[in-house]
Amino acid sequence: MSSLQNIAMIKNYLITSLRNLRRNWNFTVINITGLTLGLSCCLLIFFTVRFELNFDKHHSDGERIYRFLNRNKQQGEKGYNVGAPLPVLAALRNDFPEIKNNVTCTYSSKEALVTTGIGEKRKKFIDPMNSVSFIDPEYFNIFTYKWLKGSPTTSLANPGSVVLSINQAKKYFGDEDPIGKMIRVSNKMDFVVTGIIDNPPATTSFPFTVMLSFSSLKEYGANTNWDDWQSTYGGGQVYMKLPESITQKQMENQLSNFAKKYRDAKAVAENDWILQPLDDIHFSPYTQNYAGRTISKGMIWSMILVGSFILITACVNFVNLATAQALRRAREVGVRKVLGSTRGQLLRQYFSETGIITLLSVILALIIAQIALPYVSQILNVKSQGVIFITDPIIMGFLLMLSVLTTILSGFYPALIVSGYQPILALKGKVGKAGNQQSNLRRGLIVLQFTISQVILIGTIIAYSQMKYFRTIDLGFMRDEIVNMQVPEQKDGKLENLKTKLQEISGVKSISFSAFTPMSRSNWQTGFTYENNKEMLDFEIVMRPADTSYINTYGLTLLAGRNYLPADTMREYVVNEAFVKKLGFKNPQDAIGKRLTIGGSDVKLPIVGVVKNFNTYSLHREIIPCVLTTFRKNYGTLGIKMAANATPQKLAQIEKAWTETFPDFMFKYTYFDQTLNSFYEKEQQLFSLFRILTGIAIFIGCLGLYGVVAFMAESRTKEMGIRKAIGASALNIFGLFSGDFIKLVIIALLLASPIAWYTMNDWLKDYTYRIQISWWIFALAGVMAVVIALITISFQSAKAALMNPVKALRSE
Repeated sequence: MSSLQNIAMIKNYLITSLRNLRRNWNFTVINITGLTLGLSCCLLIFFTVRFELNFDKHHSDGERIYRFLNRNKQQGEKGYNVGAPLPVLAALRNDFPEIKNNVTCTYSSKEALVTTGIGEKRKKFIDPMNSVSFIDPEYFNIFTYKWLKGSPTTSLANPGSVVLSINQAKKYFGDEDPIGKMIRVSNKMDFVVTGIIDNPPATTSFPFTVMLSFSSLKEYGANTNWDDWQSTYGGGQVYMKLPESITQKQMENQLSNFAKKYRDAKAVAENDWILQPLDDIHFSPYTQNYAGRTISKGMIWSMILVGSFILITACVNFVNLATAQALRRAREVGVRKVLGSTRGQLLRQYFSETGIITLLSVILALIIAQIALPYVSQILNVKSQGVIFITDPIIMGFLLMLSVLTTILSGFYPALIVSGYQPILALKGKVGKAGNQQSNLRRGLIVLQFTISQVILIGTIIAYSQMKYFRTIDLGFMRDEIVNMQVPEQKDGKLENLKTKLQEISGVKSISFSAFTPMSRSNWQTGFTYENNKEMLDFEIVMRPADTSYINTYGLTLLAGRNYLPADTMREYVVNEAFVKKLGFKNPQDAIGKRLTIGGSDVKLPIVGVVKNFNTYSLHREIIPCVLTTFRKNYGTLGIKMAANATPQKLAQIEKAWTETFPDFMFKYTYFDQTLNSFYEKEQQLFSLFRILTGIAIFIGCLGLYGVVAFMAESRTKEMGIRKAIGASALNIFGLFSGDFIKLVIIALLLASPIAWYTMNDWLKDYTYRIQISWWIFALAGVMAVVIALITISFQSAKAALMNPVKALRSE
């Protein structure tokens, strides 16, 4: 066959396909709409999954980089502590010379005030948590950065030096050359800019943009203890890059002996030091990172499956409608075969129709995905450029694969069935057996669609219930009407002066200075000795240094004893119920008077009170032993309990009092309840995504259902006329149509329920505090599915039920 004949044949296929699609425009619109939505969802999910899977991939030798972790053997996978005792760094460099230049400690700060210039040119900036960190030169032997100015070996070698990202340098100094310029951090210490690096990518777990020399940490005055092997701070983490000759397992075996050298026997028995691969940091649900975002690989697979399911439901629509139209096109097939068309030619004809629909759907999907991308990026906190580049070979490859897969899934079976009709039977209209088989297939595919939709719907309802549980569970403290702000310094008289000014503001009920709020991302864990024991007990405690107003301000409940007395240092302790239980006491009162030695201290101090348990970590973790005590130099957080009817003007008065006390700093506040909600930002984001996907899946399923019902109503016109002629009421006809499909929806619910229960029950295992999956969730999903199906088919069913039987019979 010549090339001209091939071109003519292709042209003929296209013209015929376009005519068929135009003739059945209603079904064409339904197919294009369903496929467009399915493909756009797949494209957005692909874009999101690609973003998540690229985290920390830009570091060369990333497969040999590890984070040093402490694991509590009793708590298992939920007992990880990312903070490392500060003496670990020097000990690792001394005991393992093979990694001496490839082990480092990063020590990040909370929100930090950075000032530049002097006098009238002085500018203030508040940089977010973990953007400012203390870094030593060895850090750059492990992690890959592009240097624009300065040197990775010398820029941070001396105290008082700082390396900035290019965006941070422009933020501070505009278009001026930043090298040699001075910045002041938290009004504590000056740093000279000695290097500029490229901006860290969005896919990094290390969002450091202000890198201070690690050798400045002591002078800066961070709350550190370089000889304490028990206390840890989550922002102080140790990383290492292993030589190719040493595996992770071999290094962990050596760390076992390393721990025995520096820790007491009980600590070694209860805890071990392990390594976490860099590739695992972004995907571990049990450890945090500096970027403050993780996602489990299970959730990524869930997103991929949901996207696949939505595409399948769209393809099912196509198959359903194509097989429904097969009987109508049987005579067309018979005529074509009589005139000499082969089965291969018919297959190509139907595939060309599918291909045209798919191509139009891909173009529309690309447009919709581009429009929706900024909103999806905002929902999922995905930092993107806001553009899906069709020139990106990976994007193009994915679109091509998706187009081919969709064409095959949607067109193969209908093309195979229609092209297989015998010409004589087709011309005589005797394809009833095949029609019955196709009818059963359509019913099965409708069940498949609604099974998928109801699995997603049930999962969304359960996720909503869990999110509501987060917002309403008793955490052991008050969360409403509390305003928090960071305290920049604790100089003599400053805190007292601020407190006096705040107490003069009407609407301020209580004021407390503390190191942390009751539930906080920043935590201080340490060991302790009890009574006359010289060895640390076999469990760690979390510290909550705070003044005497802490219990009242945050609404903690005192169960036994009294509050501790005012002091600047540790003098007395108040513990929680979990601590009392760990000591073996059944009655909180029995713990009163017992004496503890915290961390590396030699002073035994008494327990004077016991408070009701409250959550110190998020609800992913159980409540652990907690100790409250005074410790002024650690007070970095101010909590203000406001009256319920406090007006915004009160915040302006608070800002005035704060600014008068700390004129060199910037005022910034947060509401405590909003901070708590941010603990579950990841869950809220995914819930929002799945809520949208649920709506799309149901809508696509309803589109297909509407199309099938429309075809059935058209094809059963004569039957409906006869039924009405012999006395069937409109309600009988409506029930006849509706009943068949409601049965299919109920079957889908029965299939979806165990799948959804198993999937969501496994998801809930990540939470120590979780809801119980109740029967009403499945009942609600079933009722919603039935109502949605009834609404979908009601128009066509009512139309068939109300038709004039005379016209129906005459039309036949």
